[in-house]
Amino acid sequence: MDDLREKLTSNEYTTKLTVALLYALFASVALNVFWRPGNIYASGVTGLAQIITTLISSGTGKEAPVSVIYYLLNVPLFVLAWQRISKKFTIFTVITVTFSSLAIQLMPVTPLSTDPIICAIFGGAVNGFAVGFALKNGISSGGLDILSITIRKATGKSVGSIAIIFNGMIALTAGYLFGWPFAFYSVLSIFVSGKVTDAVYTKQKKMQVMIITKKPDQVIHCVQERLRRGITIINGAEGAFDHHKKAVLMTVITRYEMHSLEKAMKEADPKAFVSIADNVTILGNFYDPGM
Repeated sequence: MDDLREKLTSNEYTTKLTVALLYALFASVALNVFWRPGNIYASGVTGLAQIITTLISSGTGKEAPVSVIYYLLNVPLFVLAWQRISKKFTIFTVITVTFSSLAIQLMPVTPLSTDPIICAIFGGAVNGFAVGFALKNGISSGGLDILSITIRKATGKSVGSIAIIFNGMIALTAGYLFGWPFAFYSVLSIFVSGKVTDAVYTKQKKMQVMIITKKPDQVIHCVQERLRRGITIINGAEGAFDHHKKAVLMTVITRYEMHSLEKAMKEADPKAFVSIADNVTILGNFYDPGM
């Protein structure tokens, strides 16, 4: 049993490290292939690092590396993540930010296009996919992701929508300092990035599940074995066609848990009727493991 637990833990860490490395590569592509060649200010702390770098260059005539500023800005957010989210989450966030800083520094600025609209759309899409992919696998890209997750846990708002608000403020600051046309392109990129993040990071989307079954005990056992979810039982339901007695089970899961639910139902009662309402609003307690 201990060997199995160690193996699972080892596989989890290997997966997270791989995801962190892939995120770093995608993030560096978004920045050095699309955003910087198109004079687009990135989302999150990366965009803030670009603003600070531009101000330093304008004031001193010397170029400060974006990667170093990006890492330094993340340090206080590591403390917030350690206190408000989880220690394991913070450790992998530090690893991800370190990988990202190295990738940004090592990858040369390689313009595929200087058209600001193309750079805004494709840069936002690549970055949004990277952020959503990282969050879906239980790690953060650092920066405003940490603030977004903290606020989401308190308010229930989606990560992408929260990020759009924060990043809109960064784009407006960039526009005020360096010119409004490119600020508008940056807003476009931030919007695309936020929407792609929400599309990929499905863990935050709630789904109401209604199960009509003749085997409620088996279904409850299999579902709760795979998912940490409460289930409400309504006994005494009757089928209109055959008038057999059935039970109605109701629960709420996240879209991320859909595959686990399907496996549980196939094992417990493949003939059960399952109805799912997508993207429901929840009031009251709902277990969210966060990261």
